[in-house]
Amino acid sequence: MAETEPVQLVMCYTLCAILVATILVKLKLRIPWSTSALHGLNLPPGPWSMPVLGHMHFLMGSLPHQALRSLARRHGPVMLLRLGHVPTLVLSSAEAARAVMKTPHDAAFADRSVSATSSIFTYGGENISFARHDSRHWKALRKLCTVELLSPRRVRSFRPVRDQEAARLVRSVAGAGGSAVNVSERMKVMMNDIIMRVSVGDRCRQRDAYLEELDRMLDLMSGFNLTDLFPTSRLARVLGGGSLKAAWAAHQRMHSIRDATIRDHKSAMDSELEELEAAPAPSAGHDADEREDILTTLLRLQRDGGIGGIAITNENICGVLFDAFAAGSETTSSTAIWAMSEMMRSPRTMTAAQSEVRRALHGKTAVTEADIDSGRLPYLEMVIKETFRLHPPLPLLLPKLCTEPSKVMGYDVPAGTTVYTNVWAIGRDEESWTADASEFKPERFESEAVDYGGTDFRFLPGGAGRRMCPGMMFGVSNIKIALASLLYHFDWKLPGGKSPEKLDMAEAFGITARRKTELLLEATPFVA
Repeated sequence: MAETEPVQLVMCYTLCAILVATILVKLKLRIPWSTSALHGLNLPPGPWSMPVLGHMHFLMGSLPHQALRSLARRHGPVMLLRLGHVPTLVLSSAEAARAVMKTPHDAAFADRSVSATSSIFTYGGENISFARHDSRHWKALRKLCTVELLSPRRVRSFRPVRDQEAARLVRSVAGAGGSAVNVSERMKVMMNDIIMRVSVGDRCRQRDAYLEELDRMLDLMSGFNLTDLFPTSRLARVLGGGSLKAAWAAHQRMHSIRDATIRDHKSAMDSELEELEAAPAPSAGHDADEREDILTTLLRLQRDGGIGGIAITNENICGVLFDAFAAGSETTSSTAIWAMSEMMRSPRTMTAAQSEVRRALHGKTAVTEADIDSGRLPYLEMVIKETFRLHPPLPLLLPKLCTEPSKVMGYDVPAGTTVYTNVWAIGRDEESWTADASEFKPERFESEAVDYGGTDFRFLPGGAGRRMCPGMMFGVSNIKIALASLLYHFDWKLPGGKSPEKLDMAEAFGITARRKTELLLEATPFVA
């Protein structure tokens, strides 16, 4: 029998310690629902539970989204669990997702379930992802994001950055000198550099430290903290206190870097103010802020009094910058890496995608976004969609909070319930995607009119409704030029002549469902 991994042993011992200690000291923990409050309700089904721990034991030994899919196959697409003392609704079908995310039903599920760790990193919800839905603050931040920061015109304005970073990616691969290329690492560097330049320009003097702290913060946000699962337990606060202290320490280091970057930007803006005011007015139809990075836009709006009647604080700015990096870096690099992995496993798909790119760019010395836009690479776009379907960057999406008693597919859902949407399971649902739902077949999107707008609840890589990701098209643009560049400039094979079916496709646990092992490939330069 294979030995249990150390992380699983630690989890097992910790959970057993909680259970034993709870019994010994007769710790009385309060569950948000009283028995009387649940009387007469038609609650969703679920498996048997343990005292104190609830259903946490079902998540041990496998990735959460995979374990929850297995449970949903036995108990249904609307399933009620208790993780510690947190009532949790798990949705595992397109119909269930529609019931929660489609207007006007999504209003009751539009708030976020905020953990102790995420509250630290988002300044208590001063960002877009975790701000309270019914607040003027959230509405102003949403408008800020969709109108000022990530409008279609602004996304297009970042083309030069993407073109330059794609060219840098190609040079780094070409410089490998015939040795195996760590595609995972190269892709991560490219996406980090795009987000860094788009977000703060070239004025972040502590770039490497910033990215290091970001990785640490994302790792700390992965999984569950005991203080969230047992909110009234002193024992849980003691056992979970170490990770919260680590989160506070990472937050303080990141805050220091952000403060320095904001000061540098403000200083530069002050010195440039007279020049900007003296510049000719922009012509009609042209955005004066197209040349700005996101931080400069935020500081300009802060100086001008805010947006939507709401002032922009430095905490808002730090929260939005956290959103940009957390939602735009690892998610896009992970998707691009999975796309390369799936194409390596399917030589037919690789050949089709590569042939399309090379036909469209024949004679070009470099890939630019202008050359691959306007629907010139339909098959590559299908590859990206199919990758999102099988490997959504956030397999459980960000958790929502039910703020009022609601009904989902006939079941009663009490207020205070945390809601997870298992888009990983929905993307592999055979009722929605036919019997070959677990196979990588980009051609399925030839007959499926599916986009990234969150209107087809079988396909929700960026969510849907009021809380869907506002930067979806920005991320897709980054992925598309990265893949087009690698396919155009290089032929690829597995190291040591390994056959495609030998490629390890295991997932790792984290804030995203990334590859467990890094993708190592051999690249041969292609001469047009």
